[in-house]
Amino acid sequence: MRDFFGGPGKNIVSKRITVVFALIMAISNPVFPQSVSDSLLKEPTLQNIIQYALRKQPVVQQALMAEAITDLQIKSKLADWYPQVNFNYLYQHNFQVQTSIIGGNPVRLGVNNTSAIQFSASQTIFNRDVLLAKQTKDFVLRQTRQQTSDTKIDLVANVSKAFYNVLTTKQQIKVTEENILRLQQSLKDARAQFDAGIVDKTDYKRATIALNNAEAEKRGNEEALLAKTEYLKSLINYPLDAELNIEYDSARMENEITVDTIQPADYTKRIEYQILETQMRLQEANVQYNKWSFIPSISANGAYSMNFLNNSFSKLYSQSFPNSYVGLTLSFPIFEGSKRKYNIQQSLWELKRTGLDIVNFKNQVNSEYSAALANYKASLSEFLALKENVGLAREVYDVIRLQYRSGIKTYLEVIAAETDLRTAQVNYFNALYQVVSNKIDVEKSKGEISY
Repeated sequence: MRDFFGGPGKNIVSKRITVVFALIMAISNPVFPQSVSDSLLKEPTLQNIIQYALRKQPVVQQALMAEAITDLQIKSKLADWYPQVNFNYLYQHNFQVQTSIIGGNPVRLGVNNTSAIQFSASQTIFNRDVLLAKQTKDFVLRQTRQQTSDTKIDLVANVSKAFYNVLTTKQQIKVTEENILRLQQSLKDARAQFDAGIVDKTDYKRATIALNNAEAEKRGNEEALLAKTEYLKSLINYPLDAELNIEYDSARMENEITVDTIQPADYTKRIEYQILETQMRLQEANVQYNKWSFIPSISANGAYSMNFLNNSFSKLYSQSFPNSYVGLTLSFPIFEGSKRKYNIQQSLWELKRTGLDIVNFKNQVNSEYSAALANYKASLSEFLALKENVGLAREVYDVIRLQYRSGIKTYLEVIAAETDLRTAQVNYFNALYQVVSNKIDVEKSKGEISY
């Protein structure tokens, strides 16, 4: 497809435009040093973190700059519709004036000093490049904005998943802390029963081993939390030396896991489809552009010149010899080796290929939505089962612990019950995170995440 607002050196030109645009923005909007508090989140909720990421993330800022650059490129191209006025100044000193033989006699053709001041103007009447820019300006700018939206949607989905991942790890640490408190109490009970001669030393040694394992697990989760928090900070471009301590209610998180699974996916809501649709319009304009190659380019032009001629430099500008003209230029290539015909055929094939891209995307949306929905339903069923397991495991642990204190159950059964409870709690939060993560995938596949 033809590059409407660029050429072979587009990358170099784009870099130069980016630098110039950045300098203009720096001059018009001077950046003052921000205080540390301006860069920190007072309430690091999910929505606040998302909004922070949309403001601070360099990828989003680059996308917004691309919009501004595209807008300037369009305006630059459309400026060719306006009259182009130029000024030229010329001075020339001839060391040897040209001589010609006229009637058998040598005659000097010219003077020692010549100078000219010229004002020229031209006006485009028809030019297919300028006409294409005028007709496609809205589509080109729309495509750039849609690409920005696509960038924001991906960022929001990734930030949301990273947020819930950090939250899940924090909940796992809380579970481990509760487990440590239980094991510490169990160790006291086992020690008391050993001192009373009811059991041997095996019980409190097992309790010590279980306590050491729980403390090691807690340290491992704390290191994992640090890594996941740093990843979240990198996603939102948060200051590296600042603390990001997110808080969230797990009960509220449970209330947000539901999603509409009845309505089918609407591919027209997907930003990828909207980008393809815009690209289709640009391809259609490209076909028309190549058809316009059979129409001649027309422009009007004119100039007014003041010419100064004198052998003496001091008298050069004492008298002028003006001349002026207006004209019409018509340009039409007669034969280019069937190049225009081939360009039209190529643009038609590109248009058809874009149409097939849209068909393929429709099928892809249905496949993505079906897979995301299946994963969501499976994780939701697992979550509901594990949620029930937490209550059952806690009830079993409390009963066995009381029976152990009464001398009915062995300490090995207490450890098994405590392990079941800890596993059920950890699995519960893992399943909760998985449900929320799959819900985000479902919403994204349905095009319900939009920015």
